[in-house]
Amino acid sequence: MNNRANGSSNLETSKNPIIPFSPYQNTLGNEEQGEEWNYKPFVELLQRRMGLIVGVTTTMMVGVVINLIVNPKPLQYESRFQMLIEPVAYDNRVSDVVRGINPLRSSNQSTLDYESQILVLKSPEVIDNSIKQLQATYPHINYNYLSRSFSISRLGETKILEVRYRSQDPLESQQVLEQIAQGYLEYSKEKQQTRLGQGLEYINRELPSLQNRVNQVQRELQLFQQRYNFLSPDSLASQIAGQTVNFTQQNQELELQLAKARANAAFLQSEDGKKAVLDRYPVYQALNTELRQLIIQIATTSTLLQDENPNMITLREKRDNLIPLIEEESERYIRTQRAEAASLLQSLELNKQELERNQQILAQQSTELPNLVRQYTEIQRRLQIATESLNRFLSSRENLQIQNSQTQIGWQLIQVPNQPTNPVVSSDIIRDIILGLAASISLGIGAALLIEKLDHTYHNAWSIKERVKIPLLGNIPFNSELQSDQLQTIKSQNAIVQLSDSVTETATETNTVAELDYNNYSINFVEAVRMLYTNIQMLNSDSQIRSLTISSPMQGEGKSTIAFNLAQIATDMGRRVLLVDADMRRPTIHSLSNLNNLWGLSNLISSNLPVEQVIKQLPSMNELSIITSGPVPPDCAKLLSSEKMKRLMADFHNTFDLVIYDVPPLVGLADTSLVGSQTDGLLVVARIDRTDRSVLERVVADLKMAPINLLGIVANGQKRNFNSYYDRVM
Repeated sequence: MNNRANGSSNLETSKNPIIPFSPYQNTLGNEEQGEEWNYKPFVELLQRRMGLIVGVTTTMMVGVVINLIVNPKPLQYESRFQMLIEPVAYDNRVSDVVRGINPLRSSNQSTLDYESQILVLKSPEVIDNSIKQLQATYPHINYNYLSRSFSISRLGETKILEVRYRSQDPLESQQVLEQIAQGYLEYSKEKQQTRLGQGLEYINRELPSLQNRVNQVQRELQLFQQRYNFLSPDSLASQIAGQTVNFTQQNQELELQLAKARANAAFLQSEDGKKAVLDRYPVYQALNTELRQLIIQIATTSTLLQDENPNMITLREKRDNLIPLIEEESERYIRTQRAEAASLLQSLELNKQELERNQQILAQQSTELPNLVRQYTEIQRRLQIATESLNRFLSSRENLQIQNSQTQIGWQLIQVPNQPTNPVVSSDIIRDIILGLAASISLGIGAALLIEKLDHTYHNAWSIKERVKIPLLGNIPFNSELQSDQLQTIKSQNAIVQLSDSVTETATETNTVAELDYNNYSINFVEAVRMLYTNIQMLNSDSQIRSLTISSPMQGEGKSTIAFNLAQIATDMGRRVLLVDADMRRPTIHSLSNLNNLWGLSNLISSNLPVEQVIKQLPSMNELSIITSGPVPPDCAKLLSSEKMKRLMADFHNTFDLVIYDVPPLVGLADTSLVGSQTDGLLVVARIDRTDRSVLERVVADLKMAPINLLGIVANGQKRNFNSYYDRVM
């Protein structure tokens, strides 16, 4: 039996097949999410690394708590007083009437910049006198010491400032604030009014010159507009700028389109271009497919009939008539494509010439505008500066006049400093705990992300499909309750349950048959394998797949377990199945099937033993035949590449409905290529949380270039997010 997987069939099967919906392959049904951001991978990462995150966070928080216990914050006592620094109610009615403002509406509006006032009150110039008075009793007090525990804040939107001071001595906190309050009252009476008066004097002296400056610039602007007969050049400049940008974008797009059109025209003239165009032409592909089928049919028929047979002559005539037709159709299609490319190139070149003419006209218009725009902008800038300066001075004078009238009343102390009796809880402790918790969580997540970055395995079936870009035919669950050395064949509801780890396979597995319950997870496993079998059969709509090779990138991926269970499922579906253990390096099938391995495939190839002596029947399933690997030969690849092996595979193909070959791993061995090239397709098993991404991707890339029909990937050992239909109905 020759390889039925040439280049075109490999391409066809690499496309995503139409896979029936399965409740067990939930990771395969998320494609409808489109381009929206999917937060689920990040949530799954946190779930996988939750132990690490909790451990790092807990360790960090323990360190923070120990530090707070070892270095406790000293107890502090806080005293405070409140001061009214603006008149309330209707004290400013007179000034509001002068300004034309409704006093009822403006009584709650503040005329003071509180943020600036607070900075002034905390400045050394204001509180230095109070500090000198306090140093007679408390020599340690200076400005730096005071500023660390001294705070001023505004009470909401009121006209009241609250001053606070903390100290380890409650009496000190009260006396410090009493002295500061007295200093603020003196400041409000003596200093503020003097500064307001000086400000008013300066503003009144500068206002006439500012007014003259504004008038002069306004006259200059008026003369400029009358002279050139337009209101503003900005609109014209914006229009020209917009057209320039538009033409530039069009020019860039045309350049890109021209480059693509020229490249496409040149590409169509080459042999590679011709081949690429024909590969996309359905009629050419259909004719080529028909030709290949005729060639295959001629080759198949030639083994049964002589060359002079009428059927053979008819087939060769069909082939000879089809070849000129393919050449004629391909030449006609190439000429059509080249003519279309030349027409498109000519059209784009005409568009570019027209665009260049429009750009020249626009450039001529733009050269006449900058001088006028520059003059107009300069006049507008000087007018704006002069107007803003005048308005600022007028507003400042009005505010200073109002404040000058209000300062006659002075500030009022509405709450005197008190002597605290209870210490306050330091906000530093709460802040340290919050910051420590945030830093601990961030460090834990960072450690999880780092570990995840260093992890080169797949964590779910969807990630395998995303990266390797070939069909994902199955998603087999992981069952921690099933032991690798237990096997149970159950025929209930047309299901065969193979109770093994579904992931781990070793050469030292013991052979035992155990009675286990038909639980929910075993149902999941059976249905997942049945779905895998269904997907494989749906890959080829013309005919069923009769022979199948199963391998994995490396050892321990679960390929033998998948092959054994798939054979049982196919048998239960009514097909005559032969399972061949072609892994003569580390055989496993005889352990899974509880059969002896005295005689097997190696004996069958290297000797003249009859096939009937080597084929064994599984005791519980008469339709399932098994050929074990036999004794380990000195050169496995030599046996698998022999003509005897090819004849045996051809006989198996003709005798059984389905032949499954379990072969060694792909990396570093030629066994898979030798067997897979003689079967209908290759199935690659990848294990979740174990298969190395780079190894699998390299293997898939190599297989796409090999003469092997790569059917798809099977994800083995899915542990998380494996929702079962039976979990909801049972």
